[in-house]
Amino acid sequence: MNAMNTKTQKDPYSELEQRKQEAGLVDQKTVDKRHKAGYLHARERIEQLVDPDSFLEIDRYALHECGDFGMEERKAFGDGVITGQAKIDGRPVYLFAHDATFVGGALGEVFARKVCKVMDLAKNAGCPVIGLNESGGARIQEGVKSLAGYADIFYRNVQCSGVIPQISIVYGACAGGAVYSPAVTDFTIMVKDKSFMFVTGPEIVKTVTGEEVTLEDLGGARVHNTKSGVAQLMAQDEASSFAMARRLLSYLPSNNMELTPISSEEVIPPKGAGELRQVVPVDPTKPYNMIDVLTRIFDEESFFELSPLYAANIITGFARLNGTAVAVVANQPKWLAGCLDINASTKAARFVRFCDAFNIPLITFVDVPGYLPGTNQEFDGIIRHGAKLLYAYCEATVPKLTVITRKAYGGAFDVMGSKNVGGDYNFAWPTAEIAVVGAQAAVNLLYRKEVKSQAKEYLSERVSEYKDKFANPYIAAQLGYVDDVILPEQTRDHLIRALDMQKNKRVERPARKHGNIPL
Repeated sequence: MNAMNTKTQKDPYSELEQRKQEAGLVDQKTVDKRHKAGYLHARERIEQLVDPDSFLEIDRYALHECGDFGMEERKAFGDGVITGQAKIDGRPVYLFAHDATFVGGALGEVFARKVCKVMDLAKNAGCPVIGLNESGGARIQEGVKSLAGYADIFYRNVQCSGVIPQISIVYGACAGGAVYSPAVTDFTIMVKDKSFMFVTGPEIVKTVTGEEVTLEDLGGARVHNTKSGVAQLMAQDEASSFAMARRLLSYLPSNNMELTPISSEEVIPPKGAGELRQVVPVDPTKPYNMIDVLTRIFDEESFFELSPLYAANIITGFARLNGTAVAVVANQPKWLAGCLDINASTKAARFVRFCDAFNIPLITFVDVPGYLPGTNQEFDGIIRHGAKLLYAYCEATVPKLTVITRKAYGGAFDVMGSKNVGGDYNFAWPTAEIAVVGAQAAVNLLYRKEVKSQAKEYLSERVSEYKDKFANPYIAAQLGYVDDVILPEQTRDHLIRALDMQKNKRVERPARKHGNIPL
């Protein structure tokens, strides 16, 4: 009897190996078809994103329990999502990857439970969480369980917000509930011509509104990087999306209790610092590219721009200053003369709030003639949206350093990291003009009667007089609104020394549940 039992008893180790093989099996024909279309399988994406041999899978044997609409015959280990932990450049992360080869990556109860588990683990461990998204949305066959699963994920997105960095990379088509989680995360990367995000697809749009629109024009990577601002980066292909995510992560602390990262690599100062005087024209009406200024101040090849295609009149991104990761916000005179408008205000405000949540110092470069005028801006709420940026700077308690390169007019001067909204060190170049309005506009207002009757020479004298009395950095420096007027080529050194003194800055705020930002 014992001998017979020994013969029929399963070998538990062989069974484990068999199940592991089954859990990792993919239909090669399906994978080959995806490769031909330019898409990787979920497992391949994880392998290319993380450090070699660092991925530890969680819940690989999970199976759904749905028995409706033929789902009892459609089961696969993992239930359409691969979850686990890994390392990127030696740093621990948690991640999940939708497997679109199983019911289109649609989310069901078990699928959601797996994602929630890694998000909980990530928050408790203080590690970033990265989502590789390719999903058709809620699994219709599971009804309200799918909707509840999405809500569980959204709830965790919000609980993790400001605690650990959350990065989303979108592949293929993401629809319905599958787009809201990426929208709540901190950064979203899409792939050119391969990624799509929309609440309702082209067919439903046509049915409801009569509009005919393609996938690309409705929710493609270019649309969300240029028009909606939903995505912050657009990769040329999947391989470059992984490189973008790794680079982005290198500037971020793992959680809100850590300080900004300091690079272990040798610091390479930028080239061309002596050319800054030539880069920025003295004439305030002449445009220039602020990127040319930034790359001559921060560590060599360290500037990493975010949302470069959206609201290009303001620049946001990360850089390194003497090895320390910093955040950069800068007006871009090359676009709309650097004016602040609705999109620029919301773009910069969200970025500032992220950096403040994760202890990343803010360095602001100012060349702004004011808020963009016009009925469209006023009707669409420039007052409310513009106040978001004001709120974000006032709220931020991280080190805040500001450099005024040229124009700083009106309320835009206040908003862009001025002393009065908590700026720690504010420097100005000799070319800076700090005033309520530009000199010519001021004269037109102050001498409106004389404008019609007086000669041009008289008005020219009044413009020069206004510049001497108001539109220069020395008046602001006398009053303490600017800490020092410096030469452009001294900017890097002054910022390094100022940041070194402010790196342990602490600010106590009044006890409250939270403020009420003008959303």
